[in-house]
Amino acid sequence: MKKLIIFILFISFTVTQAQVQRNNQSTLTIEKIMQDPAKWIGTLPSEIQWSLNNKTIYFDWNPDQDTLSSIYAYDLKTGEINKVPDDKINKLPVSNGIYNSDESKMIYTRDGDLFLLDIKKGKEKRLTQLSGAVSRPQFYANDKKAAFWYDQNLFSIQLSDGYLKQLSKFTKVAKKDNPLSNGQAKWLEDQQMELFEVLQEREEMHQARENKIPKKQELEEIYIGRKTATQANISPSGDYIIYSLFNRNDGKSTSVTHHITKSGYTEDRNARSKVGAAQSNLEMGVFDTKNNETVGIETSTIPGLKDLPAFLKDYPEAMPTDSSKIVNREFNLLGPIWHPTKDIALVVALSLDNKDRWILLLDPKDGSLDLLDRQRDEAWIGGPGINGWNYSTGDIGWMPEGNNVWFQSEASGYSHLYTINVDTKQKKQLTKGTFEVYSPSLSKDGKHFYFTANMVHPGVRHFYKIPIDGGKPIQLTTMEGNNEVSLSPDEKYLAIKYSSANQPWELYLQENKAGAKAEKITQSITKEFQEYTWRKPEYITFKAEDGETVYARLYQPEKPTSSNPAIIFVHGAGYLQNAHKWWSSYFREYMFHNFLVDNGYTVLDMDYRGSAGYGRDWRTGIYRHMGGKDLSDHVDGAKLLVEKYGIPADKIGIYGGSYGGFITLMAMFKHPDVFAAGAGLRSVTDWAHYNHGYTSNILNTPVSDSIAYRRSSPIYFADGLKGKLLMCHGMVDDNVQFQDIVRLSQRLIELGKENWELAVYPIEAHGFTEPSSWTDEYKRIFKLFEESLKK
Repeated sequence: MKKLIIFILFISFTVTQAQVQRNNQSTLTIEKIMQDPAKWIGTLPSEIQWSLNNKTIYFDWNPDQDTLSSIYAYDLKTGEINKVPDDKINKLPVSNGIYNSDESKMIYTRDGDLFLLDIKKGKEKRLTQLSGAVSRPQFYANDKKAAFWYDQNLFSIQLSDGYLKQLSKFTKVAKKDNPLSNGQAKWLEDQQMELFEVLQEREEMHQARENKIPKKQELEEIYIGRKTATQANISPSGDYIIYSLFNRNDGKSTSVTHHITKSGYTEDRNARSKVGAAQSNLEMGVFDTKNNETVGIETSTIPGLKDLPAFLKDYPEAMPTDSSKIVNREFNLLGPIWHPTKDIALVVALSLDNKDRWILLLDPKDGSLDLLDRQRDEAWIGGPGINGWNYSTGDIGWMPEGNNVWFQSEASGYSHLYTINVDTKQKKQLTKGTFEVYSPSLSKDGKHFYFTANMVHPGVRHFYKIPIDGGKPIQLTTMEGNNEVSLSPDEKYLAIKYSSANQPWELYLQENKAGAKAEKITQSITKEFQEYTWRKPEYITFKAEDGETVYARLYQPEKPTSSNPAIIFVHGAGYLQNAHKWWSSYFREYMFHNFLVDNGYTVLDMDYRGSAGYGRDWRTGIYRHMGGKDLSDHVDGAKLLVEKYGIPADKIGIYGGSYGGFITLMAMFKHPDVFAAGAGLRSVTDWAHYNHGYTSNILNTPVSDSIAYRRSSPIYFADGLKGKLLMCHGMVDDNVQFQDIVRLSQRLIELGKENWELAVYPIEAHGFTEPSSWTDEYKRIFKLFEESLKK
């Protein structure tokens, strides 16, 4: 009887809660949603690492709501989780460890020093104790030596006896440029020696003494001038060093003014430059350690350096009439990735206009380059594992047999895994289909590749393996959502960080077998957070105006009515995915959408043109026109809400931050009859004032492609504003800077627009940190929609 009463009370509470939500009275509040997520949601497991003996999983966690998170250990044998004592943390596995060829030893850095670990014996040996920090360790010379980067030079240590040797000597001033060896100073010195016999006698005595002292071989100086040596890597034999030099172009940079400071005075802090500014680049050189001399790299053989971009056809006056006067495009030379046993290396060249990526084989003996693969994109190089945004080579490496290389390419339209033979240049595609491959790696036995892919659905990521010569991928994980896998060193187990659409990340353990069940290890979510029934959105697709399929998430009230308004949320970052089936990085917005639905709104959240996860054509669909197809996708989404879901055409709002704020502004300015209200947060208002790395890929530069910037920047379309617009911006935003929103505000003032407001946040940067700021911002957003769409 007692159990029956408890069951009836539970059912009564559940029904009451559901009725409250159905009656448009949410049990959530914006204050609750926007509070410190660690206290409200819980601290989710992160930084997953395995012990080298495969018996323990270590991870960062805070289930007890301590001031700071700590490292915890899960014991595979007992199934117990315990906090690791502070005095044992330094003895844990290290993420930057490098194995020797038979994986019996490992070198790694800790607290700035180099250590050697005998894995079988579990014995650790300190190799250095220097005033500065060492980094980038590597084995070489048949694992008898280790090289490392220290004080902007490469050093070597003999592992048997600790003999230390400097391998490189970079210098800012060449000998010939020494002021004491030329010019006026040299003339005066020669005059003195000519006039005074005593000076001549002393010099003869000095030379006689010098000749009696045995000479040690001096390292040849590598003159780098104003450049900075950033790294150096030694060949397997130790005969060659490949080094990288950073050539900084000091163009004019911006500054950010901080008004809320400890001193009470405003403080200006340096920030980024703007798109189109002179760019820095990386170059590469070779040092022959046997002959103590530098070797130049012959880059003139790289094909297509004079190829002009297709967009120049819109600017006939910019097209050179004499092809002989076309200069080579600049590029970054990245790498190297040495062959495991031979003195040859892979390097990647990436053009500064980011329209070409070359994978090249470098012979350090003569500095010659041999082309293995060229990927050209008239938009820009990018996609998973290709990394067109930074100074990374992307995912690339040597195959076990040693004459094949693996890499990722978008040649098929999606980022897939390829191999190429360095001798025959025969290329093979290993994975195929309308899906993307992420984070490939070779198995320990060299027989398989492991990788993550969204093969079953664009918004679901599973872990797979495939034979190294291709074949049908084997799916190893089964939970629908996102499975971020850390393999145990012996590859018998998978530590899986997993989440679904309405359940945050937790840690699971699974055998490395297809169909094996994953066991949940952690329980991180607070009871308070679990008291609310978080919705799983409905996953839908719809056709855009050009016939392409758009993936989206839809949130609806249980009983929508014909008078209910709708909100379209626009995710940020452009190249990012949010209409997926795992816990969103936009978790505050996800909670806010639940709150909106409780209050009678329908919410649509789509992966518009330019989003990640859908291949090259989708990724580059915004080239030279941001606010083109990405905006029309949202207009088509609004049309879907009206025609399929019965939303009144005059009750649709839109909001988003960063790129989402940009789309919101374009929507309010260019389609004022579609969107009745909008909230643009930390919005880009003029792409000519954003950074170079992101913007130049998509729009080229303002000087070279002014058409792209004029049609892509909201500030040119502000006269179209009709509906109610809210703009929110952090005053110390060093990404989309405060100047951006100030310039648009002045434009709206001069246009005589009155139906807008600007909320500023004095201590917030691009990503807000203070719960009070989040709360204020989203209260304003909710008020905007309540007043504009419900009255």
